[in-house]
Amino acid sequence: MSSLYSAPDQIITRIFGSSVFITGETGVGGGCINDTGILNLSNGQKAFIKRNSKNKLDLFEREAEGLQALKKIKGAPRVPQVFGLGQDNSFSFLVLEYLEAVPKIKDFWKIFGYEMAELHRNGRNRESGFFHDNHIGATPQLNGTMPSWVDFFREKRLGFQIKLARDKGLANRSMTALVERIMTRLDSLLIEPDEGQASLLHGDLWSGNFIEGPDGKACIIDPAAHYGHREADLAMTELFGGFSSGFYSSYNEAWPLDPGYPQRKDLYNLYHMLNHLNLFGMSYASSVLSIARRYA
Repeated sequence: MSSLYSAPDQIITRIFGSSVFITGETGVGGGCINDTGILNLSNGQKAFIKRNSKNKLDLFEREAEGLQALKKIKGAPRVPQVFGLGQDNSFSFLVLEYLEAVPKIKDFWKIFGYEMAELHRNGRNRESGFFHDNHIGATPQLNGTMPSWVDFFREKRLGFQIKLARDKGLANRSMTALVERIMTRLDSLLIEPDEGQASLLHGDLWSGNFIEGPDGKACIIDPAAHYGHREADLAMTELFGGFSSGFYSSYNEAWPLDPGYPQRKDLYNLYHMLNHLNLFGMSYASSVLSIARRYA
């Protein structure tokens, strides 16, 4: 974003008008990377704020960029509007639209699946990657752009994560050799995107990164946005227990996946398991090895 603010109040004034000000803040638990809160405003409305250390502004710049990219796609799930971001003497901060949850509507999962298919179908790019590097959780996520999704996944996803794990002392020779063997075989294990055009992906689509919104439908948050094969987003949804079956049947009704997807989905999730290894340590080593041995 082009404008940076020195106080959240400046953002609130720009969005809501000069007569509106912050009257208080309510803390929100659950975030493991940022401190989060709800700003209560003098006009009775609310805004959502995230804070981190002053030198972490890049986290919020990249999150804002991802949210804005997702918001542009016709028919996609709702994302919070980016109100603004900046730094004060102590913190960097990101102020977002506050999406107050109401109970799920009857066809919540069916609509969510359909809207994700619309995101993937209507947000297309000839190359995989993104405009800037960003983050997957707290880990840097390399992007740039490459003509081949398979090459991109090899270099920017598996290659980066296994090197990071090796440098941290989390990947021994055996694990490194398995992942590197998979990297040499990717051309026979993965496929290029539909019609040669990558889809805009949320990039970190698990149950903690969607919420019920003001209309009772799903809103997606905390993206690690990039262009790639839509299978990667679907695979991530299945990593920690999966979404409702209605989500997948609706998605496939709207835009059927290639029949070989079930054989590839765990390979996409090797990236996320390596990232969890790098973020949280050796408790994820066995999961990495289990997937790697299947594909090496």
